[in-house]
Amino acid sequence: MSLRHAVLGLLALQGQASGYDLLQSFKGSLDNVWPASQSRLYTELGKLTQARLVTLVAAGGRGRKAYAVTDAGRAELVHWLRDEPPTAYRRNDLLLRLFFLGLVPPEQAQAFMDARAAAAADLHQHLQQLRQTLADEHDPLAEYGRLALEWGLRFSAMQRDWAEWAADQLRGTNPPPRESPRPTRVRERRPPLKG
Repeated sequence: MSLRHAVLGLLALQGQASGYDLLQSFKGSLDNVWPASQSRLYTELGKLTQARLVTLVAAGGRGRKAYAVTDAGRAELVHWLRDEPPTAYRRNDLLLRLFFLGLVPPEQAQAFMDARAAAAADLHQHLQQLRQTLADEHDPLAEYGRLALEWGLRFSAMQRDWAEWAADQLRGTNPPPRESPRPTRVRERRPPLKG
C-alpha cells in the first residue's frame, strides 16, 4: 500500500475533502496500518494533482482547499486494488534481534521479551477500544476497516502470546552463550563471477 492509494481511496469514499479532513481520516482509521504525517500528506496531494489523479474542486478561506478524485485517479485505485498483489514484507526487526539476544545477559534478554509482550498487550487493548468506538459506525471506511481491525486484534494477540512464551522459554532453559565462538579457520573468498 502506498500513501498515494490511501489518499485516492479516502477521496473516492468521501467524494471530496481537504488535506485537513484527510489527515483526520488517517488519525481515525488508516493511521493504525499506514501512518501519514501532515507534510507527507500535503506533498502527496500536490503530486496527485500534478498527475491529474485528483483535482482541486474548491478553495476557501485560510488556504483551505478541497480535492476530489478524478476518473483517472479512480482507475488507478481500482487497478491497484484488483491487479497489483500486496507487498509481502519479509524483514522483521524484532525477529532479527532474536538471533542475537544470546549476546546480552539472560535477564536482559528476558526483559526484552517481557517488553515485547507488554507492547503487544498495549496495542491489543488500544485496538479493542477502537473496536468499541467503531461499533456504531456504518460507513464503508468503518465497515471494511473492521476487517483490518480484526487482523490487528488477532495479530497483536498472537504477538503477545508468543512473546510471553518466548520469555518463559528464556527463563526455563539455558540461553545460548553470550560470546560468539570464533571460527577456527577463515574461508578464502572467491572472486565474483563475471557475467
